[in-house]
Amino acid sequence: MTMLVLVTLILLIVLLAVYVVIENNRRKAREAEKRAYNERVKEINAHFKSKLAEFVEAKIVRPKYVPKLQSITNNFFVVQHHTEENLHQLERVADLFVNTVVREMQKCFVTKNMDALATQMQYFVAELPSSGIAYNKAFYHEILPALIVLLQTPDQPEELTEEESDLEDTQVPDKQDDEPEFIAPKTKAQELSNY
Repeated sequence: MTMLVLVTLILLIVLLAVYVVIENNRRKAREAEKRAYNERVKEINAHFKSKLAEFVEAKIVRPKYVPKLQSITNNFFVVQHHTEENLHQLERVADLFVNTVVREMQKCFVTKNMDALATQMQYFVAELPSSGIAYNKAFYHEILPALIVLLQTPDQPEELTEEESDLEDTQVPDKQDDEPEFIAPKTKAQELSNY
């Protein structure tokens, strides 16, 4: 009987030791995941901050707008949960902003009109929320991508050769007189403004 109790105690001690080891490994794995997650967030923020510094050097962004622009990445997790999906969204939005501004910078270097992009950036910064709570899911999924699209300027058409411009001058648009022209209906505001 004592032998049975002794064997049972030994088994319980072994089970407890195995359980403690497994829980320690799980805890270490969770901590490693958190560290990796936080490192990715820091990398995104650091990359975004370095690109903003480049934009300031290029005189596209005024130094006083940098903190407001940094709030795009800094305030991402104010209202949102720390999930992989949200982290991917942060990466997408930060990359979209940086790539758009770089593309627009290249266009401005070609056209030698940096003031236009600086003005667009000024309007962009003015549209950013002033409170941290406004940086929510709707802002990052809908509003911010739409604001970034507004930074884009239409591609400049390449200069036409003389032959192409002569062809364009001689071409007459095809319009038949017997087709009625479409006239859009007036809105209520337009109708009321006539009074």
